[in-house]
Amino acid sequence: MDLFGLLWLFFLFSAIFPMFRQHSIERKRLDVLHAIERKRKSRVITLIHRQEALSLFGIPLRRFINIEDSEEILRAIRMTPDDMPIDIILHTPGGLVLASEQIAHAIRRHPAKVTVFIPHYAMSGGTLIAMAADQIVMDENAVLGPVDPQLGNYPAVSIIKAVEAKDINEVDDETLILADVARKAVKQLHEVVYQVLAEKFPPEKAREITNALTCGQWTHDYPITTEKLTELGFELDLNVPEEVYRLMELYPQPQQRRPSVQFVPIPYHGKEGQGGR
Repeated sequence: MDLFGLLWLFFLFSAIFPMFRQHSIERKRLDVLHAIERKRKSRVITLIHRQEALSLFGIPLRRFINIEDSEEILRAIRMTPDDMPIDIILHTPGGLVLASEQIAHAIRRHPAKVTVFIPHYAMSGGTLIAMAADQIVMDENAVLGPVDPQLGNYPAVSIIKAVEAKDINEVDDETLILADVARKAVKQLHEVVYQVLAEKFPPEKAREITNALTCGQWTHDYPITTEKLTELGFELDLNVPEEVYRLMELYPQPQQRRPSVQFVPIPYHGKEGQGGR
């Protein structure tokens, strides 16, 4: 076979192999989902946004909560009997407020128990979804995040403060319009978060938590730890099932030439795992 034929076979293999590999991963994911459903007698829904490699070029794709996500989750909830619990495995940096609100409202309306599992993090809109559930199960090192609205590259609260700090005659019309939109965004999200929390906390406590999460007390990427959540008043379960971690391993990150994190992937137990030292 000549060089051209070898190159053609190489590119053909490079195009087909990722498809077979992805199919194998998808099958393993479904196996784990079925295992969790059988164990907990629930409907399991995943909302997992990890940066995965695409095609043979390994182009990374960053994913966020979008309208397609909300449509699929709402469809899954509609297909679930009213007396069947729902388990949502959540791993996301956040995303569109509209999509997050739709998911949160659908979770609240489901008659049976809804549990959210957070193995690593659920920021912004992911936090809103988690708060709408009946139970939050988190890894002890997992975090949630503030749900203050963002307009473009800036927090809505910061836009409002910047305008209020200046004489109105020194502010251009476009910025004034932006500040008006920012006030509406803060008010709207404040109402949604309070509505969710008022079902779980007394009114005064619900307002306190809502203000902390929506009014710019922290930066948008501030990690709210399990300790801080407990301090705010949330009741958390820190016992994430092993199957959830196993599922996360089936969402591999793009391979780099030199891994930045490396370890022997087996659990150690006390002195037995110290290599005989």
